[in-house]
Amino acid sequence: MGIKIKKIIKKIQLKRTTVLLLVFILMAFVLVRQLFDLQIIQGENYINEFQTRTTKTRVLKSTRGNIYDKNNKLIASNVLSYSLTFEDNGTYDSTRQKNLTLNGVAYKVLKILAENGDQLSNSFHIKLDKDGNYAFDVKEGFTLSRFKADIYGHALIDDLTEDEAAATAEDMVAYLSGNKGFSIVLYGDDAYTDEELKKYGLPKELTKQEVLDIAIMRYELSTNSFQKYMAVTIATNVSESTVAAVMENQNELQGIDVLEDSVRQYVDDESMGPLLGYTGRASSEELESLKKENPDYSNDAIVGKAGIEQYMELELQGKDGQETVTVDNLGKVLKIDDNTTVEPVAGNDVYLSVDADWQSAIYQILKQRVAGILLNKIEAVKEYDYKGENDASRIIIPIYDVYNALIANSVIDIDKFSREEASDTEKNLYAKFQQKQQEVFDTITNRLTSSDPPAYKDESTEVQEYLTYICDTVLRDTLGVIDKNEVDTSDATYQAWANDQSISLKDYLNYAASQNWIDISVISPKGEYLDSEEIYQALTSYIIDYLKTDTGFSKLLYKYLLMNDQITGQDICLVLYEQGVLSKEDDCYANLASGAMSAYDFMINKISNLEIEPAQLALAPCSASAVITDAKTGKVLACVSYPGYDNNRLSNNMDTSYYTKLALDKSSPFFNKATQQTTAPGSTLKLLSAVTGMMEGVIDDDTYFDCTGEFDLVTPSIFCWNKQGHGSLEITGAIEQSCNYFFNMVGFLAGKNSDGDFSENLSLTKLQKYASEFNLDKKTGIEISEASPHVSDSKAVPSYIGQGNHLFTTSQLARYATALATSGTVYDLSLLDKVTDSQGKTLKEYGSSVVNQMSDVPDNVWNDIHEGMRRVVLTHEQFNGLGVTLSGKTGTAELDIYHPNHGLFIGYTTSSDTSEPEYSIAVRIANGYTSGNACLTANDILKYIYNLADEDTILTGYASSDTSNTSND
Repeated sequence: MGIKIKKIIKKIQLKRTTVLLLVFILMAFVLVRQLFDLQIIQGENYINEFQTRTTKTRVLKSTRGNIYDKNNKLIASNVLSYSLTFEDNGTYDSTRQKNLTLNGVAYKVLKILAENGDQLSNSFHIKLDKDGNYAFDVKEGFTLSRFKADIYGHALIDDLTEDEAAATAEDMVAYLSGNKGFSIVLYGDDAYTDEELKKYGLPKELTKQEVLDIAIMRYELSTNSFQKYMAVTIATNVSESTVAAVMENQNELQGIDVLEDSVRQYVDDESMGPLLGYTGRASSEELESLKKENPDYSNDAIVGKAGIEQYMELELQGKDGQETVTVDNLGKVLKIDDNTTVEPVAGNDVYLSVDADWQSAIYQILKQRVAGILLNKIEAVKEYDYKGENDASRIIIPIYDVYNALIANSVIDIDKFSREEASDTEKNLYAKFQQKQQEVFDTITNRLTSSDPPAYKDESTEVQEYLTYICDTVLRDTLGVIDKNEVDTSDATYQAWANDQSISLKDYLNYAASQNWIDISVISPKGEYLDSEEIYQALTSYIIDYLKTDTGFSKLLYKYLLMNDQITGQDICLVLYEQGVLSKEDDCYANLASGAMSAYDFMINKISNLEIEPAQLALAPCSASAVITDAKTGKVLACVSYPGYDNNRLSNNMDTSYYTKLALDKSSPFFNKATQQTTAPGSTLKLLSAVTGMMEGVIDDDTYFDCTGEFDLVTPSIFCWNKQGHGSLEITGAIEQSCNYFFNMVGFLAGKNSDGDFSENLSLTKLQKYASEFNLDKKTGIEISEASPHVSDSKAVPSYIGQGNHLFTTSQLARYATALATSGTVYDLSLLDKVTDSQGKTLKEYGSSVVNQMSDVPDNVWNDIHEGMRRVVLTHEQFNGLGVTLSGKTGTAELDIYHPNHGLFIGYTTSSDTSEPEYSIAVRIANGYTSGNACLTANDILKYIYNLADEDTILTGYASSDTSNTSND
């Protein structure tokens, strides 16, 4: 055959090259035809056959409702953002391959987040502490137990095994990262090979933080293990650079997707923090509760954590939508089924009765006034002798307390002193600290091991403070080594330690060990039996080891370095600049460093300029509160607590360092001073006593009592603030002068029974009856967390002048003031105006709520009270030239000789047109020394509200220069 072909070719005289060319052309034609068939004709079919198609339901996130103030000012809203989600959409040949794949993806995502300054979003309760060890971020209790149950896969806390319940943070990370968990780190025969690690993009070694972060991502993913294609959110509000990096590397990031989302944004105003609260990832217990009301909550839902955000959660929470999508094996969306798409529904909008501008201005006024009191009381001395003076009104603030406060309240971070990058000043302070620490440890060791240590009362004040810290703060309160439930406080040895101070700490701890008051599980391996002597030896070693890393004890050492002049106020003040608390650009820095400005003058300057705030120092005073209501409705127009906080830093990706700082801050910014802080009402309660006395027939309009300055019908005698006496007074004069004698007599006569004998219980019962009429024994109904009030149930006669054991919040005093203003109309307070849908349609309106009408009280009683309250204002110079008709009552609540008195003022304004009550006000400055300072604060607030002075003269941005030492109540 081949020969025949050759002959034919030769016959037609074709060259060999021509033949070869024809063959190539023929082959090319066949190849092109085949490619056309594969790519054009059959291309789609082949692609469809190659791709693994999966149909899944994807969540469309809803947006949270907005929050507005009474003037429709937007104070909480949503801003478009991007979130990263993680889902397990792979197929694996083995569990080992699955873990390598998911851990590799998690690690790559972590690197992208870190490179772009973003972080994971989670509510995991394990963090790295300052020493680089795993630690819980919550204390022992329900939250921690619930967390452990979740990690170990139990529905109920009671299902935890003994070992699981006792697991440390290290134990739990080891569980999650080992072969019983997500196989993040394996050892021995199970260890991953270098080839495996390289294939899945994992390093040979992971840092402790990386292990934790991968464990968190895997745990979050496991919560949806029952729904394979349900994604979990692992990072919120990520940057555009993170989004770009994820999209560029999506082929390597199986299961990772970028979704459009929203983050919560609040008005930039610390005054709104305690009121609005903030949002965050729902905990398991929160989800359990919320799902009972709305089963649509997802496991990664963002919910209100405090304030209005929490109270109105069910209104503000939107309803997620969903869409059905077809994706390929890489997770790329191929098709969206529009027919099955359910659009998300935005949450409802909430409108408050609060005026945001008033809220902000009053916050500034409170800050200025507290700073002014603080400045007025600071003196250039080292110490103040409380017992020697024995008078709370004369308490001063030594400048050394101010220096120490910078460290005690963590304005200065002492942990930075030991770092490599520390400044020379910081390194010098740390060197002195190390020397001091060794000296004190030697002393403590001696006291714990010496055969005959001194009794507590024979120790120096410094050593006493160290020993008290060890026993009470560390062993009892922090660690629970001394079991409070086991200690017999009536025991003679306990009394010798706690009261008589006649034994040493060693004697007390030895005795506590012998009486089984010591919980050895904290200091000894589980199951190891120790006798009392062995327990004490173990305890001694444990104490020293613990104190080496205890920040609180370290702060105590710095305090005595300062008090013993081993470090100076100048050293501490300079660190404010070196740690960035203050800017070195200001004029004071060079003068302080050179010695041209003293540390005392420097601190006075910075407090005066509010560059260092009272809340940062957390000395007394450091807080205040004010509540303004509409007297005609009970609507709250301002509810202000100083200090507040920036809720923008707590929502979305929580700034955990900021949260921790707030939680440990001695000024307690999370504790709403307007609704949660309770104190005695002082003389503001005399108005209740007036109603009680007149309604019980003890006094009437024509009753006069002759105040001698001392009420001696009870023991001990009670002195009037005017010890020379007021002379003869009737009810309006007694209110005006705030006469203790007059109201003591009311309380005494109210307790007279039919036999003419005085009965404490009878007197208290009558006072409690009318307190209940004012609803002073109940919460106000305000829609944020509020403490329960307490009407006095002891010391009857003192109770009529606001002493006894009365306890009320500022909000409760504001309702009391409103009831007085309206002649007995008692409202429930409310922060809410209305709720609308996202389109503005009103769904619900919140009207006024009258809970009691004191109609049994005749007009003459109210007239006497109103007249007396008006005369109070007219006789207090703090209100001179106010320019609005104000009636009120002052109060100074005494504590003890170690703490300044609380200053209070309640009152109401009346309309110039109708003479009807307009606004009610309650102001309290905790440890504000005198009611006069509360009056000055109220005066500023009312001038702002009524535009009675130029705003710049009220909101100066500086500590107030005028303070009051007047306490005529």
